[in-house]
Amino acid sequence: MRKELRTILWLGLLLGGLILAILVGWHQVRTASTTASSAKVIEQGRQVYADQCASCHGAQLEGQPDWKTPLPSGRLPAPPHDAGGHTWHHPDDILFRIVKEGTAAIVGGGYESDMPGFADVLGDAEIQAVLAYIKSTWPERERGYQKEVSRRD
Repeated sequence: MRKELRTILWLGLLLGGLILAILVGWHQVRTASTTASSAKVIEQGRQVYADQCASCHGAQLEGQPDWKTPLPSGRLPAPPHDAGGHTWHHPDDILFRIVKEGTAAIVGGGYESDMPGFADVLGDAEIQAVLAYIKSTWPERERGYQKEVSRRD
């Protein structure tokens, strides 16, 4: 009986170790795949940003000069998307809608903005990629804050 118990215990440990090894390996493959996928999305977003956004928001995400001071038209200049701006204060769903529908459509109440909606130019995946690229440039503190704001929304 003791020998059978030892054999069962040994097989249980062996099986448990095998399952653990499979799970760890799967997690590593999944993490590597996610990292590669994320890098691809960020690179796509960088290119879309350069093509569609940089002319107003700056090649380095710096925004237009005096972006907090209204222009003669009463509209605000394009804000920066780097850590010095306010983009990271907004949750993901609002950022997505601003890019897709335009600022005026989101703010409402007759608010006027030079920021158009890109629904006819960019697909949802491209908008998500642009946002991923912008977020990838923020320091950890801003990324963490924005992630938390998005979680609450």
